[in-house]
Amino acid sequence: MKVLKFGGTSVGTVESLANVKKIVDGLAEPAIVVVSALGGLTDRLILTARSASEGKNDFEEEMVKISERHRHIVESLVPDDRKEAVWGKVSALLKELGDIFKGLSLIRSLPDRTLDLVLSYGERMSSIIVAGILEDAEHHDSLGFMRTERWFNKDIADRKLTDRLIKEEFPLPLRRHCVTGGFISRDRDSGEITNLGRGGSDYTAALIAAALNANELEIWTDVDGFLTTDPRIVKDARIIPTMTFVESMELCSYGAKVIYPPTIYPVFHKNIPIRILNTFNPTAPGTFISESCEGDGRVRGVSVLGKTGVINIKGSLTSNFAELNTRAYNALSRNGVSVLLVGHPGENADFPIVVPENEVEKGLGLLESEFSQELREGDVETIAGDKEMSIVAVVGESIKKIVGLGARLVNTLWRNGIEVKAVSDGVSETTIAIVVRSADASRALTLIHEAAI
Repeated sequence: MKVLKFGGTSVGTVESLANVKKIVDGLAEPAIVVVSALGGLTDRLILTARSASEGKNDFEEEMVKISERHRHIVESLVPDDRKEAVWGKVSALLKELGDIFKGLSLIRSLPDRTLDLVLSYGERMSSIIVAGILEDAEHHDSLGFMRTERWFNKDIADRKLTDRLIKEEFPLPLRRHCVTGGFISRDRDSGEITNLGRGGSDYTAALIAAALNANELEIWTDVDGFLTTDPRIVKDARIIPTMTFVESMELCSYGAKVIYPPTIYPVFHKNIPIRILNTFNPTAPGTFISESCEGDGRVRGVSVLGKTGVINIKGSLTSNFAELNTRAYNALSRNGVSVLLVGHPGENADFPIVVPENEVEKGLGLLESEFSQELREGDVETIAGDKEMSIVAVVGESIKKIVGLGARLVNTLWRNGIEVKAVSDGVSETTIAIVVRSADASRALTLIHEAAI
């Protein structure tokens, strides 16, 4: 049994949904199909909700457009004998959504939970439509089995409860295709509608695949698979036919947007392979992700993560790497600052720490407090922050065994006039990360791809 996830671009138009129908109807056995909202709808719902809460009346015009878009798809693709039933369900949800917008325009407020409720309508409507389009499918409401819990003011999946509810919702073997919406969920305690955040549809599909021990998780998107780098920057980027779970996680964590990184964990632990496929080019072989693959020990891909900053600690204390690293990491992480990587102490007695750009000021304050005594005594000379940085990550299973690779790549950048702000081997054997100014990131990516791939 397979789990197939189709993203927003895959379910965004009549043409793309016709491809989805052909793909699913052509399967040899029943599968579970997870769908996102129609492409671009989630962003539109956010903007419309905010506009309504500000007392503007343009939400009525937006509701007309949203309704017409869904009606067009139903009229174009749902068979005549199911058309009335499908549109009846969708139009009822559209009415509820319109009533919520009216309420927001009256109260002039947009609570977080209300926004979660608004966003849920995208997947609820798209999943009903897709179930109606397919030849032999039934609809399952993900609000019935996806559960979250509050953790540090965030909604995260309650894995144990969700796992049990998924097994109850989808008894095996499946009799027909089952279609459900991704992204949306309910709070396990209050029952209020929540969501799984960015990439939540991928994550929903992965949780279902893991709970049911699926043979494979297919992520259908608008690209032919993982590429060796960003094709918008490097023209000779090419498809990666096979890669490991760890390699895919590292590339996604450092900017590749093929899969939402947490998606990989549930199936990784069950050793369920992932296949990345293109809805618009379904015959392409895509990328196959598994526990191991051929060609270990070479660079698999290069990705770039922007909007980062570097905090540099300079002084004699940098000679005690273990103490400095532990104290700095603890001071930042326990106060909610994400440490993206820690660089090697430089020849100038500086110790670079890379954090998200919008957390540089907070990080500076925390580190100045943590090392206040050393600053007074001179063991730490300065703690300074620098923004507009990017991380270029070179990823491949066991690439640290490639003798001199890191030094060669750094020298390549220096020779081409690109200043390297920090270098880190990371915590695994899979990634070498090089920090440069964002203005140099595209050129650095091109040079490193040319030198490493």
